[in-house]
Amino acid sequence: MTLQAPETKIVEQYRVACDGSEGALGHPRVWLQIPQDTGWVECPYCDCKFVHADHKAES
Repeated sequence: MTLQAPETKIVEQYRVACDGSEGALGHPRVWLQIPQDTGWVECPYCDCKFVHADHKAES
């Protein structure tokens, strides 16, 4: 069984919401804070990685 790599999204805000992006098949909406020192955060439900645009080159 092959697992798909988690999605990576480039965002403009340091506070983002994730709900799995699959409507009823997603997960509860969670708010995530991107640390300014690392520039990225992963959703604890779906492992989607949110990267702030200022740190795009580092990821």
